[in-house]
Amino acid sequence: QVQLVESGGGSVQAGGSLRLSCAASGSIRSINNMGWFRQAPGKQRELVAGITSGGSTNYVDSVKGRFTISRDNAVNTMYLQMNSLKPEDTAVYYCNAMIQTDSGPVRVYWGQGTQVTVSS
Repeated sequence: QVQLVESGGGSVQAGGSLRLSCAASGSIRSINNMGWFRQAPGKQRELVAGITSGGSTNYVDSVKGRFTISRDNAVNTMYLQMNSLKPEDTAVYYCNAMIQTDSGPVRVYWGQGTQVTVSS
């Protein structure tokens, strides 16, 4: 069994910061690409930022310069540092990872989501 557990969400005022964490646990052999997605009410889920196993990153244009994605492969954890938050960043944030377990092929796993609310 593999689990992704997010933490770090909450409520902040515009201009504030939050740091999200996503910890993977279970019978993990390797973790390939990881990413943060978000879904606002009435909108489709979108990719916010992604990171490869080697550390290459990509961001949606709306968060470039404000958000930073990183990972610590030693503890199977990914982070999203969010600065200069805006009300339009309000959403449920989900982590996502391509994981190979000890007993199966590579597949995509999702966390349960963490709410981020930014007030103006």
